[in-house]
Amino acid sequence: MYDFDTVIDRSGTASLKWDVAPGELPMWVADMDFQAAPEIREALAKRVAHGVFGYSIVPEEWAQAYIGWWRRRHGFEIQPEWLTFCTGAIPAISSIVRKLTTPNENVVILTPVYNIFFNSIVNNGCRALECPLAYENGAYEIDFEDLERKLADPQTSLMILCNPHNPVGKLWDRDTLARVGELCERYGVTVISDEVHCDLTDPGLAYTPFAAASETCKRISITCIAPTKAFNIAGLQTAAVMVPDSFLHHRVWRGLNTDEVAEPNAFAMEAAIAAFEKGEDWLDALRAYIFENKKRAADFLARELPALKLIPSQATYLLWIDCSAVSDDTDALTAAIREKTGLVLSAGRQFGGNGARFVRMNIACPRSVLADGLERLKAALE
Repeated sequence: MYDFDTVIDRSGTASLKWDVAPGELPMWVADMDFQAAPEIREALAKRVAHGVFGYSIVPEEWAQAYIGWWRRRHGFEIQPEWLTFCTGAIPAISSIVRKLTTPNENVVILTPVYNIFFNSIVNNGCRALECPLAYENGAYEIDFEDLERKLADPQTSLMILCNPHNPVGKLWDRDTLARVGELCERYGVTVISDEVHCDLTDPGLAYTPFAAASETCKRISITCIAPTKAFNIAGLQTAAVMVPDSFLHHRVWRGLNTDEVAEPNAFAMEAAIAAFEKGEDWLDALRAYIFENKKRAADFLARELPALKLIPSQATYLLWIDCSAVSDDTDALTAAIREKTGLVLSAGRQFGGNGARFVRMNIACPRSVLADGLERLKAALE
């Protein structure tokens, strides 16, 4: 019913991902190479046909689309007054760091983690306090003793959580999230939970919203949610910030508005509403396609490149590959791979923690492109 096999030529479209030299193959940034769901494209075409693109407001239908989606897909009841429109999760996180901290305070992050978190923290005068995830036998877990030490620091005021976790693809379970919430409440730390990858779980698996893990988690948290990753519409700049606590909500709402990141462009509303109200079948087909891509990549690496260790994941379309058996410097390794084969991967050092041993590979692409990328990786390492 839906076509994920056709290769879409993205050259000449001012694409961040595809602004590369001829013959190069970018498989790095978290940007899928599939067209958006036809239901979304139809909604945008209708908006374009209208022909007038003035200032937009946030209609009631926007909040109801989020509420219905989280109720159906994730079993969590959102109240409309908890939601504020934002142009993206990162603009929201940066605004929240600015408004809820004073200079030189700590913001705790579980590393390796999405590298732009570092920017949102450091660029706003705070210190990124890493709590490295424990890594053993190819699996990551939270080191709760270290986390408590970092949260107990009087200079720690915020924690940014990635749920599901990018780049390691881990789904945090309810008990783990509740334990994080209890510790954060004990030490007066507010949690920002980035959940933009939450709809990209493997088929049959579900994520737990941080705010759903316990009443404590709901009370102390700010959650960034969006259709952008799951439906490949990040360029439309449409997201939501969900804050159940009324006092905390007011502080965040005020910050987003004074930072001028709470006003939608002419297409942000239509895209989000169409995604959440009409995109369910497309998303389920996409998740099945990505899951098959994951299996094919895992089989290829095990068969052709056994020195590399693929970290099992339950979510996202990003492979996290341990390359320590062939290199202890994946900055140099990814540069060499690109020079020899044109394959562009993300070096892991930028994600913190033990990331210098890893590369990240985006496999949200047609099967023929995936096969090309894997063969290039093999050729480079040989």
